[in-house]
Amino acid sequence: MSTSKAERHRADVLVSCLHGRCAELIPALEEEIERRGLAGEVEVVEAGCRGLCSMGPVLLIQPEGLFYTNVQPTDVPELVEETLVKGRFVERLAYKEPVTHEAVCHYEDIPFYSKQVRHVMHDCGMINPESIDEYIAVGGYQALGKALTSMTPGEIIDEVKKSGLRGRGGAGFSTGRKWESTRRAGDGIRYVVANGDEGDPGAFMNRSLMEGDPHAILEGMVIGAYAIGAHQGYIYVRDEYPLAVKNLGIAIEQAREYGLLGEDILGSEFDFDVKIVRGAGAFVCGESSALMQSVEGKVGEPRPKHFHATERGLWDQPTALNNVETWANVPLIINNGADWFASTGTEGSTGTKTFCLVGQIENTGLIEVPMGITLHEIVYDIGGGIPGDREFKAVQTGGPSGGCIPASLLDLPVDYDSLTEAGSMMGSGGMIVMDDHTCMVDIARYFLDFLKEESCGKCTPCREGIRRMLEILTRITEGQGEMADLDRLEALAQTVKSASLCGLGKSAPNPVLSTLRYFRDEYVAHIEDHKCPAGVCKALIEYYIDEEKCIGCGLCRRKCPQEAISGEKKEPHTIDRELCIRCGICHDVCKFDAVGVK
Repeated sequence: MSTSKAERHRADVLVSCLHGRCAELIPALEEEIERRGLAGEVEVVEAGCRGLCSMGPVLLIQPEGLFYTNVQPTDVPELVEETLVKGRFVERLAYKEPVTHEAVCHYEDIPFYSKQVRHVMHDCGMINPESIDEYIAVGGYQALGKALTSMTPGEIIDEVKKSGLRGRGGAGFSTGRKWESTRRAGDGIRYVVANGDEGDPGAFMNRSLMEGDPHAILEGMVIGAYAIGAHQGYIYVRDEYPLAVKNLGIAIEQAREYGLLGEDILGSEFDFDVKIVRGAGAFVCGESSALMQSVEGKVGEPRPKHFHATERGLWDQPTALNNVETWANVPLIINNGADWFASTGTEGSTGTKTFCLVGQIENTGLIEVPMGITLHEIVYDIGGGIPGDREFKAVQTGGPSGGCIPASLLDLPVDYDSLTEAGSMMGSGGMIVMDDHTCMVDIARYFLDFLKEESCGKCTPCREGIRRMLEILTRITEGQGEMADLDRLEALAQTVKSASLCGLGKSAPNPVLSTLRYFRDEYVAHIEDHKCPAGVCKALIEYYIDEEKCIGCGLCRRKCPQEAISGEKKEPHTIDRELCIRCGICHDVCKFDAVGVK
């Protein structure tokens, strides 16, 4: 917090994870604090993401570091009375350790964070994202001052190259080399672009960073622009992120007001400004050339890579395009040095990476971990394992175009090269955990269905190849496949991978190739045995009620949308196979494990 605020307030209540829920919480806190006469002593701030998304809204009370989860407006009077007035902890609102169920009072003691290394996300949730003063108070814009006053553009590029920073948007290309190529590409106009178009299902790393620490992105962009000789930058944000657009807009205006954007920045005679471009939401606009087409006001579709963007990018001018997380790493490197940055991670993948940990996992949310950490550490030490003590089956990394990594590779280090060798990729940071109730054939079908809708259709291999693969997968999940389909799938996948125009098309076959590689037995079971081992594919399963376990509570009968279940109270029920649509609701609601799948 800024010095003036620290002197004025004895406590700050930092509220996070309000997306789509509890809009009344902050007003309730402010009203109760005002009612108790604490308005001059306590400040309420809506801060950025803290990562524990499944337990939001969460509160961090500083300077004590007390942490509360699942806070509701009805909890406010007790919370204010006990903590802000009497200085006592409200244990029922504490984080509970998943195994021991013990309450953890302080934020720093929560096991979820024990193996995380929060560098990029360090200030998210700790400062008010709408206040440039608070960003400056925690060291913000010091790197920019250092770069403009004591470093040459070449020295900045050398430092970034030495750090080993690779693009956090998926491709993993050397950031320093990209900047160097852009600077060397002629003496004309150059641009820098921040890619905040996050289209992967279940991914929100970039959104959280843009909402929670927008000045870090701006500072990195100004340093990068100075290094390559650019005077105009663009931040491309998907239209579904209104809070990110709002906070970035506020940050840009504040930076201009403070002389950190615009003309003659910090008296250095260097001019640079930034504009926000709102994307229309197309998944393919995450691809670099499609994104630049969209920035130019054209249809967002990829173009042939006859030239690198560093030579002919935006408006055919040299352009350095990086993911927003990549830009936010730049001030850390300039402030702390390349050696400091490279000391975290592995030799080929330095630094940290943010991931969205979702799916069948106890602790869903946003995490930041050192490169090289194993999947096992992420799933079990940070994620808390699989709910209901179920068996871990696979994890998909890299979004819908990523691959599915099996349990046998749980000790795989998470870095660019290891994931690629395993048939997956880093992507922008999506990570979906699956348990033994997941059908891997259906998973491949699901992601291809998504990619079919999101393909721009410009090139035939992607447009037609994905559709044909999806048709084959659909037949297999419906029990109509044949063994020759597996060879067809592999041949189609290799063709799409090698012949598609852009990186999104080239990576689209990954879900198919990785599941065929690691879970081929499930494909064979669907085709030869007409069975879905996971009990997912509707055409290959049948629900039944175990008479010995059913107590006749009637819950399944009342919840069935087809009225396919009948039976008297306290008597075993039965399912009419003709009426059953295999929705699985009966199985999900039964408290006695009486509904089975065969």
